[in-house]
Amino acid sequence: MKKLLFILIISLSSLWAKGLVQAIDSCEVYNNIKHTKNINNQRLKIGNSYQIIREQNSQYYISIKNTSVPNRWVDKKCFKNSANSNFTNKRVSKQQLLALSWQNAFCETHRYVKECKNNFSKRYTDTKFGLHGLWPQPRDNIYCGVSSENKKFDKRHKWGKLPSLNLTPEVIKELKEVMAGYGSNLHRHEWIKHGTCTNLTPNSYYKKAISLTKQINDSKVGQFFTQNIGKSVTLEQIRFKMNASFGAGSGKKVEIRCQKGMITELWIHLGSGKDNIKDLLKDGKDIYSRCKNGKIDKVGF
Repeated sequence: MKKLLFILIISLSSLWAKGLVQAIDSCEVYNNIKHTKNINNQRLKIGNSYQIIREQNSQYYISIKNTSVPNRWVDKKCFKNSANSNFTNKRVSKQQLLALSWQNAFCETHRYVKECKNNFSKRYTDTKFGLHGLWPQPRDNIYCGVSSENKKFDKRHKWGKLPSLNLTPEVIKELKEVMAGYGSNLHRHEWIKHGTCTNLTPNSYYKKAISLTKQINDSKVGQFFTQNIGKSVTLEQIRFKMNASFGAGSGKKVEIRCQKGMITELWIHLGSGKDNIKDLLKDGKDIYSRCKNGKIDKVGF
């Protein structure tokens, strides 16, 4: 009996951890460990320190000051020096690839996908590029610090089973606009496979990717695609518009991906460490494009 009691005490003590942790992301904090209830929609404040009351698997039970229900559950990855957030990718490249999707063409070849079943509704990506992903290079620089279980979910396209990213309401709103596949949890897939290798938080990663997408859409390149919907255009024309928008040589950093005669994606090879796409293009690598021309598809089947 005494032996069993001793084991129980040791087991319980392993669940309780006193100390402070510093938030590195504005994650939601929940009233239950299943993350289904958040009274008053409370979130961590980046930079603030929080008292750990209890630790269980990938969760902390922490104390939140100045709220009616102060004790909350939250993912460890939201804190500095936690098992997940402390991972540093030593292979972070100076090169990255911004993959932009022309959603109308994507849906022509993927009609079974959730976001393509109703390809007639008015949306941002009807006339502009959508965000596919921002990929650290080289291409095999993927799944950094990701568990084997989450890799398995991702590779089997069970993206709904991947961890929630605890994105801020502002980021979610913008991401839903520029990423048509948000409803299919494309954002979770892109983070697990590529974002984990950037040494950024999910919020910072997507803020950057959204900004780069909009910089392209607001440029002469984006305007060129919008004005030529339904027409066929050439790689030479697209590269000319890139040069006009971002400076001589920018066009050589771009390749177009095509399928069934349609331009499905624009791949832009960038440097890193900056936020302005014009500066990033200066450090990007020149690239060969197999596809030389294609149609800019319009919305609908």
